[in-house]
Amino acid sequence: MPSKNMIRKGKRRQSVRAEYRAARDSAAEAAEAQRREQERLLFDADLNKADGSPEELAEPATIEIAPVNEQRTGTPRRTKVQTSPKQLRAQRAAEAKRAEKAALVAHKAKAEALLPEAAVIAVTGDERAITAGQTDRDSRLDQFVTRCLPDLSRSRVQLLIDSDQVRVNGRAEKARYRVQPGDAVVVTGEPQPAPLRAFAEDIPLTIVYEDEDLAVIDKPAGMQVHAGSGATDDARNSGTLVNALLHHFRGRLSRVGGELRPGIVHRLDKETSGLILVAKNDQAHQALAGMFHDHTLEKRYIALVHRPVRSEQGTIALPIARDPVRRTRMTVQSGQSMLTTASHGRPSLRAPEERDEDDLPRRNKRAAREAVTHYRVLERLNTAAGDFTLLDVEIETGRTHQIRVHMKALGHPVVGDTLYGAPRRIPALETETSGSDPEAPTLPRNFLHAAHLSLAHPITGEPLAFDAPLPPELERILEQLRSETA
Repeated sequence: MPSKNMIRKGKRRQSVRAEYRAARDSAAEAAEAQRREQERLLFDADLNKADGSPEELAEPATIEIAPVNEQRTGTPRRTKVQTSPKQLRAQRAAEAKRAEKAALVAHKAKAEALLPEAAVIAVTGDERAITAGQTDRDSRLDQFVTRCLPDLSRSRVQLLIDSDQVRVNGRAEKARYRVQPGDAVVVTGEPQPAPLRAFAEDIPLTIVYEDEDLAVIDKPAGMQVHAGSGATDDARNSGTLVNALLHHFRGRLSRVGGELRPGIVHRLDKETSGLILVAKNDQAHQALAGMFHDHTLEKRYIALVHRPVRSEQGTIALPIARDPVRRTRMTVQSGQSMLTTASHGRPSLRAPEERDEDDLPRRNKRAAREAVTHYRVLERLNTAAGDFTLLDVEIETGRTHQIRVHMKALGHPVVGDTLYGAPRRIPALETETSGSDPEAPTLPRNFLHAAHLSLAHPITGEPLAFDAPLPPELERILEQLRSETA
């Protein structure tokens, strides 16, 4: 490129900067292209001849490449590019790493193929070790543990996970962790929920009767009797009948049942409405408890069940125990078998846990408790929405879910009781809660109401009898069904 001083005087005002820049960029591009071509040839070269010995590495390997700036005519000029020992070592290290990774993947696949299909459980003291099987791949940790340990609810499993009592391969994981085949899951100890507490709340109550010794309350559906299970602290402790009693009676309640159940002599299910007795002092509480034990008081319920009940009246005497499959339910015992339901609308089946006849049947037999229920048909409803039977039910014993599980055992679940197989919606019926939402249940509670209670006063011996009318939502269902009668 000529210098500026070599240009004639008349042409010196013209700058040569653009020519210098063009030449510089062209040279840089050529050098970069040549470097890329050298690298490509370098890594594609056959290096199998070098075995990595110090003698061979000491003498650099060479390969010939053609420069990219060679002129179009003439024989291409060849140049030699050297590969240093350091580059060779780096290449061999990368190849060894790739081979190691491939071997690890193959070993993992072979190990997983040897794993069992289902999880394997081993119990040692208070420690339960679970080895995930092939069918457990990508299951959530809380769902996986709940499935393997049916005696624990999912909320209890989540409580264990939050307190680091569930470890996966020796590490604490979150409930959302995705389990992989071969994972070693260890569950230690029992869940320790926060302590329950009872406190006064200003909740409206329907008081049917009250004196110095007892009170009779018409409990609405949806109210829990005392503090119990729940996802949050508020759900477990607030909004209960005990909270309302503490506010209305200002502590004038019996303490026989403990601090969490002051005045509570018996219970009703959360979604069951009707009459419930409350003791206001310890003497009345003990006398009422004796009446329940000796069956000297009368409790009658109104229940609407699916399908026509065959007999006009009858007695169900089937022992009741906790369902070994679904722990939130109860079930009945027939002989040596516990009857359960695989899903809503399906017939009763024997629980899978009872396959070991040397253990579980005897254990379940000890767990079952006597339960006796009497029923009488009040009305039969043959409607376009289906067949229903209105029953007057009297119970001698007070087992958990007694009427509901006994009626289910006969094949007549209580209307609205989806826990025991009743459908969520009844065709051709619309209510205030379900008319606007096609997915909402027809009746968001059980059609079960504690309608009558009669007893002798626990202190004076005076005969007492109380009745509670059906709540409006139950009356509305009956009226609609009667209007659909065929």
